[in-house]
Amino acid sequence: MEDGSLQFNRETIFALAAFFFAGMAQASGAGDPALGAAVFKKCQSCHQVGDRAKNRVGPQLNDIIGRTAGELAGAKYSKSMIQAGQDGLVWTEETLDRFLESPKSLVAKTRMSYRGLKDPDDRANLIAYLRAFSKGSTSAQNVPETGQGAGIQLDPVVLATVGDAEYGEYLSSECLTCHQSSGSNDGIPGITAWPTEDFVIAMHAYKQKVREHPVMQMMAGRLSDEEIAALASYFNGLE
Repeated sequence: MEDGSLQFNRETIFALAAFFFAGMAQASGAGDPALGAAVFKKCQSCHQVGDRAKNRVGPQLNDIIGRTAGELAGAKYSKSMIQAGQDGLVWTEETLDRFLESPKSLVAKTRMSYRGLKDPDDRANLIAYLRAFSKGSTSAQNVPETGQGAGIQLDPVVLATVGDAEYGEYLSSECLTCHQSSGSNDGIPGITAWPTEDFVIAMHAYKQKVREHPVMQMMAGRLSDEEIAALASYFNGLE
């Protein structure tokens, strides 16, 4: 206490907010997880959820409800997100709603470059979908898993090919006419720091026309296996 007023630190503020938001979330239970599965497609270039989910550019989102921010083992986080977790930020339905609406308003220097999901119904449905894959939920069996990648089969030799990052940098100029090396997402998905296997699978999915996007199908169709591996190595190494 100082000059008759309470001085709250960031940990106290986050803890109080988490307590309040948790109660609000339990009371709401709003949203349609089936509709949320469609909304999650906006997230699946960086995140996965479901039985086979793994960390990608962003962390996998199983059991996100109740998780402390920045603490999932093996995931890449910004220093700002890690600090937020240390200061008491816990993902409840309400803190997720605020973050999804405007990520940088809650964690100013988050690596998540998405500008925000403005429609409150979309946010409610997405959170309901994520809730289905959190601890204690019995509804996951009734909603589709998304973000698991394209269903293609690749020769293990292709996946095991180690790309030359320097060659990948040379090849990357066409990619960088649309994708930003900073990882920013302005309507075009960021590919910076993508796990190499995910990058290779995605490019071959375009090449085999399993993934739909005429420009990407054309670009991937020009590339050899070695060139795709080189690009994967280069973009994986960018921060």
